[in-house]
Amino acid sequence: MFLEKYCHISNDKVSFTRQQASDFAKQIADDFNPLHNIDAKRFCVPGDLLFALLLERVGLHQEMSFKFSGMVTDTTTLTLPREVKQNTRIVDDNQKEYLSMSASGDHTQSSQAIEALTRAYVEFSGHTFPHILVALMQEHKVMINPARPMIMYESMAIELDRLDFEDISLRLSSTTLTIEGKRGNACLSFDLIAQGEVIGHGKKYMLLSGLRDYCQDTIDNIVSQYNDSKAQYLVAQS
Repeated sequence: MFLEKYCHISNDKVSFTRQQASDFAKQIADDFNPLHNIDAKRFCVPGDLLFALLLERVGLHQEMSFKFSGMVTDTTTLTLPREVKQNTRIVDDNQKEYLSMSASGDHTQSSQAIEALTRAYVEFSGHTFPHILVALMQEHKVMINPARPMIMYESMAIELDRLDFEDISLRLSSTTLTIEGKRGNACLSFDLIAQGEVIGHGKKYMLLSGLRDYCQDTIDNIVSQYNDSKAQYLVAQS
């Protein structure tokens, strides 16, 4: 499928170069989080790339959940499962866990359905910031640390009524932000739509660190820097 150029797989082992992970973030997810820049000090592979790889590997189930527990970098080599059980751990060569996943219900290996869902979810997920989170922070009068804007992907889950679709889209249905001191837990709920019909639902959870009082000028600067980074990348690619 289309993921081949964004990773290296050999004998159930997968690894990523910084360039591969950064290209996926920018070219597929439209995600310009600085953590995915090739020169980032705290570089990490996008969680959505791991999600996409696992979906391609084990197929699509009616109910699936993914929980991230570690940051995958360009020095990490993971072992990919050939099938998913109730609770499957994704670990490195030292048995350190980076992700756990579970699945149930009907199952399909349809490459068309899997790629359609992958592209739709990854595009939705990649637009979390600034499109969704800025409004959520403004509503709750808090914001992330501008000097170290940390937004971490915690988990996601989907439930599908049926799997016989060829194209699919996501639509945001609700958002919540629970604040505990300087940390915030955001939940984005969404509908899964095929041929104009809602055929499923999902949720994405994120952790926001270093919260402080909301300042519109500061947020405007963060968003401006994000948009400038995207614009510079697009110019360089043209």
